[in-house]
Amino acid sequence: MVDALTTAINAVTISALYALVAIGFTLIFGVGGVLNLAHGAILTIGAFTAYYATSALGLGIWTGTVAALVVAGLFSAVLYVGMIRWVQDEPIMVMILTLVSAIAIEQFFLVVVGTQPKAVPSLLRGQLTVAGSTVQTNQALTFVLSWLLIGALIVAVNYTQTGKAILATSMSTKGAALVGIETDRMYLYTWFLAGALAGVAGVFLASVRTAGWAMGRGPLILSFSIVVIGGIGSIRGSVIGAYLIGFLEVFVVTYVDSSLSGLAALVVLVVVLLVKPEGLFGRELAEA
Repeated sequence: MVDALTTAINAVTISALYALVAIGFTLIFGVGGVLNLAHGAILTIGAFTAYYATSALGLGIWTGTVAALVVAGLFSAVLYVGMIRWVQDEPIMVMILTLVSAIAIEQFFLVVVGTQPKAVPSLLRGQLTVAGSTVQTNQALTFVLSWLLIGALIVAVNYTQTGKAILATSMSTKGAALVGIETDRMYLYTWFLAGALAGVAGVFLASVRTAGWAMGRGPLILSFSIVVIGGIGSIRGSVIGAYLIGFLEVFVVTYVDSSLSGLAALVVLVVVLLVKPEGLFGRELAEA
């Protein structure tokens, strides 16, 4: 029998990472009302940016993480300016364009990298002992950093001038424009921020596991399940949904069958859609 405390620790740490992945996804919907199906692929961009920064350029993993944040954020911003901006009032077109973009990114990495997973260096080596259970220091650090980023996002959205402008845009585009807010700029900021968070999450995920050309598919599916369960557009709901999904997944894989990974999220998603279609917290942007 696997130690219950170790299982709980794994669930807590992986759930924080899931929350970080899902927040960028829900942020774009909360502000623009569209679903970015390239979110998982942008996560892959972040992971491989760190991989090449460390393996090809010989840079440290922390420098690689910063590079991943910038590259993924800029890619997301360019995706918005180059394509999404022109069709952002047509959600179906946005879904199609982001899906095509995701497929193109995956195929690019498949050709360049191949099918063999690549190892990204740990952010911090070593182990910790928590109440008699051994935890990888890198895993604990990704938990702490994920929560720091989540907290920073919540503070920025609720207490900074730009954050409040983003919040106003999410509530009413016309209303925000009437009070002088440049809504197109707020959308651009949102796409950059969501991409940057996805890039960092990709590095964290790859450092805990490995980087692969299709590594973004699982997080994308989980993100969709998490934001629907929590309430599409709700950051608070995404965090709670991430912990619900994270705990269920870890406990199912540990105590039932590892082949059922991902099934728990789908089962909960179906139940929530049947019982409370608007999700646990409805549609809001960023309540702490």
